[in-house]
Amino acid sequence: MVEAVVESESVKRSVLTQAESQLPLTAILATNTSTISIDQLAESLQRPQNFCGLHFFNPVAQMQLVEVVRGSRTRTEVVDACIDFAHDLGKQPVVVKDCPGFLVNRILFPYFHGFDLLVKQGVSFARIDQVMQAFGWPMGPAYLADVIGMDVMVGADRVLEQGYPERMSYASDSVFSELQSRGLLGQKQGAGFYLYRQSESGERIREINHEIAALYPETTELADSEIIDRMMLPMVTESLRCLDEGVVATATELSLAATLGLGYPAANGGLAGYIGQMGVEALSAKLERYAQLGGLYQYTGAAWV
Repeated sequence: MVEAVVESESVKRSVLTQAESQLPLTAILATNTSTISIDQLAESLQRPQNFCGLHFFNPVAQMQLVEVVRGSRTRTEVVDACIDFAHDLGKQPVVVKDCPGFLVNRILFPYFHGFDLLVKQGVSFARIDQVMQAFGWPMGPAYLADVIGMDVMVGADRVLEQGYPERMSYASDSVFSELQSRGLLGQKQGAGFYLYRQSESGERIREINHEIAALYPETTELADSEIIDRMMLPMVTESLRCLDEGVVATATELSLAATLGLGYPAANGGLAGYIGQMGVEALSAKLERYAQLGGLYQYTGAAWV
């Protein structure tokens, strides 16, 4: 049984407890949570060894990736069965260790931290979108945030801030929480960083939301290469930490998850290839240059791709 109710720990605990009471003793119970700790949810269960995470990505019909999240008490046989289940559905499973944000969201939201800092320092969100799309992403971070929704963004941010306060806390309210406070939730409500409408022919039209452009005016000009570094380095350092901690077993699986779950360009070896091609010396120099920006621009671990 896979639970897929609202992303609320209290609601999930209640549903999971009721579900477990109706299942055979040997049944596998899984949760589709995107951020809530598997071990925390397992605390209310009688058979935590038969419980794990199965995190599907939206839109589920189109996205291939499924994170199979192993809790500290999840049996290996349960993980193997969930891998087979994902394959039977035509999905690509990647096994990850339980931690705040698991793998994909844990490496994605540092990228959004980089975006937040740039916007607050006067770099146009539309310019950042253009640069990162040219880099190879299917959409820029502002547009991606609109697609995800500011309410979802802020909720996931809260989980990651609690999990990694030393590097994922915001010094001031994030641009995402500011948009949420203004009721600008993104594409689903027709307004976020961009405005969305349909033409008479039914074509979706996207235009810059000048309210937000005026709120965060362009006062700083940076080279494209600096924007890319400021955006990508937080994702790189958190990816290396995930490898250090065994959140994901291999660099190959890291790249697979980033490509299938986030749309990271697969060319040149995907995310792991990007890190590897940068090289130790270049990465060290970049991190030294930006170290004053905080913990996401610092790394002292042992992993190297």
